[in-house]
Amino acid sequence: MVFSLQSFASAQEGCTHETLIVKGTPVRASYCVTRTSRAPSSREVLVTVAQTFSSPKGSFSEDAPLQFVAGVDPARVIQDVDLTQAGIAGTLHLTLSYRSGLIHIEAAMLTPGAITIK
Repeated sequence: MVFSLQSFASAQEGCTHETLIVKGTPVRASYCVTRTSRAPSSREVLVTVAQTFSSPKGSFSEDAPLQFVAGVDPARVIQDVDLTQAGIAGTLHLTLSYRSGLIHIEAAMLTPGAITIK
């Protein structure tokens, strides 16, 4: 099977966890919103997330600032994530949505090869 997905909200406030099957390997993606900010005159909301990607082959964590358009529900951004540190060759091209204080993976494609994951 090339793709599969599990998704659920965490008991930890502001966190989501999803498992994507990439090249037959489960990759768990966690997004925890740590901060949101918006200047009064800005049309963008800056959402800082602590993100973790892990597989049986490796894992990595980092903080990432994501900029969403204010007043759009859900708001969406594109994020590229290199999976080398998770032990998988390739980059996930993700469409992320922000709604009700949570980040969700709406779509995922593995490159090179443009393999649809979600």
